Order: sequence, then structure tokens, then C-alpha cells
Amino acid sequence: MKDPVEYIYSFSRLGSRVRGLGRISSLLEALGRPQDSLRFIHIAGTNGKGSIAQMLSEVLTAQGYRTGLFTSPYIITFFDRIRLNNENIPESELAEVLEEIAPIIEAHPMRGDFSQFEVTQAAAYVWYKKQKCDAVIVEAGIGGLLDSTNIIEAPLVSVVGSIGLDHTAILGGTIEKIAFQKAGIIKEGCPCVLSAGNPPEAVRVFREQAAEKAALLNIPNLALCRVNRSDIFGSSFTYRGERYETSMPGLHQVSNAITVIDALRLISDRLPVSAESIRLGIKRAKLPGRVEIVSKTPLTILDGAHNPNAMAALAGFLSTLQGRTVRAVIGMHEDKDAGEAVRQLVPYVSCFYPVSGFSDRDIPAERLDTIIREAGGRSETSEQGIFQLADELSRSFPEDVLIITGSLYLVSYFKMR
Repeated sequence: MKDPVEYIYSFSRLGSRVRGLGRISSLLEALGRPQDSLRFIHIAGTNGKGSIAQMLSEVLTAQGYRTGLFTSPYIITFFDRIRLNNENIPESELAEVLEEIAPIIEAHPMRGDFSQFEVTQAAAYVWYKKQKCDAVIVEAGIGGLLDSTNIIEAPLVSVVGSIGLDHTAILGGTIEKIAFQKAGIIKEGCPCVLSAGNPPEAVRVFREQAAEKAALLNIPNLALCRVNRSDIFGSSFTYRGERYETSMPGLHQVSNAITVIDALRLISDRLPVSAESIRLGIKRAKLPGRVEIVSKTPLTILDGAHNPNAMAALAGFLSTLQGRTVRAVIGMHEDKDAGEAVRQLVPYVSCFYPVSGFSDRDIPAERLDTIIREAGGRSETSEQGIFQLADELSRSFPEDVLIITGSLYLVSYFKMR
């Protein structure tokens, strides 16, 4: 197959309306149920799941396991969605897998209903089986209950990050409804870890679902965690008497790290890792576009904070930059609560510069300008392109902090400059 990505893009972005897991189940059945040969760690959450997945991947790789990692969306290249030991799937190998399974997909009676995500997921599972992975870390796309990744029947552990209002048109307009969808990845008798600090109504839903499925629910104990240092270079903290460091800045990464630590404790009998591998993996973990420092002079940060919860985490980081003036180039998608997201940053950002043109679903800069002003922020529009605007701000305000934020798609656009 000459172009594997072109073949995947021949399917619709979302596929036909999802009413259950029958479609992905039928596809994987036709492919010989490759998932049955794999052991999974399944991750969901409004925010944090990408960081949690990366930390787990680094820890298991450091321990010497053949570790698969399936995530979305991609940031730099399509191939970073399917990884093995933190290396992207080679284009030639994805092409080989698709060459093998395409005839089965094309002959399937539901071919026209499949989404790009489902086809990518199926190809990934076939490849991971060929690679004889010891464990595969799978990040849910949207929600959990009806997400195609929920075809996993008995994960080693289910892990859920922070829960907030996002994708409300699909998942529901309340924390309880969204939590119910996320809790859908809890499986009968399989342990689940829920990040600390979630809203009480979300915790209640998880406790109910875990009890119904006779699943152990673990919520990390913040009383056992002490932060020793937190700055733009990461954090140092102690948890359960052990000392750890993160390289990703922000206190929310400490929360993600202790979630990972507890998840690994729960499966230590089936997937044992040493204390040193955990320390090393957490410290090694980095993600493009998550409080990513791309320049120190002037200080320039990329962060794909695309919803209110993510913006709150970014705001927490910005609050540590005491005395620094912060300017934000911001672009957001139509399906996000831009007003509430911006309100999280208003106390820390001296001026916003709304942009569009990085995606076919972005909010026009002029409308985002109005949203920012209505949220209480100062906003300036520009006729310059995104790159020219960022360069001009860096030249004009070399002592200030520049952040590019609002959407992972904007971050991806910027990184592929």
C-alpha cells in the first residue's frame, strides 16, 4: 500500500452514529480478534489521559517490557498515534498491516460506517499482536462507555484522569453524565484508579459503577503526597515515602504521576515494575504541546489546553510565573466552551491574540476576540498569520512569556512549521 494514511482518510472522520460497540466488535471479529492476544491498560478522562499514558509507557519501557501505546489525536505526525517502546510505527509497517487487512475491511458489510479512528485502532491491534507486546496502553478517544476502545473486555487496570465538561453534545451536559460515560471503562472484577481531586458528583458515580461491577476503585491519597518543588522545569514530590520528579511542568502532573504510581501498584502481581523504573519513567515522560517550553529566551510555551479543566491546569502553572507578563496566542474549536476556558486564564494573561486558520473547525478570530472580551480579557486581533504574529510578539516583548494555547490542533500546526 503506497499511502497508509490516505487509505485511513478514505473513511469518514466520525463514521456513522455510534449506538454501541457492535461495529468495532464486528470489525475485530473479522480480523481474528487480535485484541484477545494482548494485555491492556485502558485510560479515559477529560484531561490528563495523555500524560498518564505517556508516564505508563515510559515506566513499562524502562522495565524492559515491549510496550504499545495507542493515543489520539496526533501532534506531529499521524504515526505517533501508534507507538512501541515510545517509537512511532514505521510508515512501511503500517502500510504492510493495512495491505493485509484492507481486503477484509473492504468486504465487510459495514465498510461505509467505519470511522478513521476505528480503522486505525484495528490496524494498531493487529500490529501490536505481531510485535508480541507485553502490554498495550490505550487512550480512549471520546468518553469511554461507547468509545470503540471499550471493546477491551478485561484490562489489567482502568485509569481515569480528571473529569470536566467537554464534548457535552456527545457525552451529556452534566458532570454526572460525563462521569457515567468515563466510568464505562470499568470492567467486571477489574481494578480502576480515578485521579484525586475530581468533583464529588463524579466520584459518587465511579463508586456506584465500581460497586456494581465488583471492581476495586482506588483514588490516590493526597495526604500521602508532599510537593517539594514546582517550577517551569517540572516538580519534585514525595508519595508514599518515595521521592519522584516530573519533567513536565505543572502541579497537575504530580496528580497524574501519583495516579500512575497507584495503578502500577494494583497490577504489580501481573506486570511487576521496580521502584527505580517508576522513578525513571515518570521523570522521562514528556509530551509535545503540554506546557512544552520551546524557547527560554524569550520564554515561549506550547500548551493544547482546549477546555476549561485544561485551562485551569495551565492557569495553575502560570500562577507560578510571579512577576512575569504573559501574552497568549489563542485559537479554539467550535465545539469547546471558549468563554469558560478563557476565563480561567484571564487573571494571568495580560493580552490575548486570537487566531484562526489552523483547522477547518476553529472559531473565527473575530468571534473569539468578542468571546475573550466578554470573558473579561484584553484582546488584540492581527492581520498577520499565526507564525508571523508569534515572531512579532517575541521580538517586541522579549522579556515577556508567550504561550500558544487553546487547541492541540493549533499546537500541532505550530510544531509542523
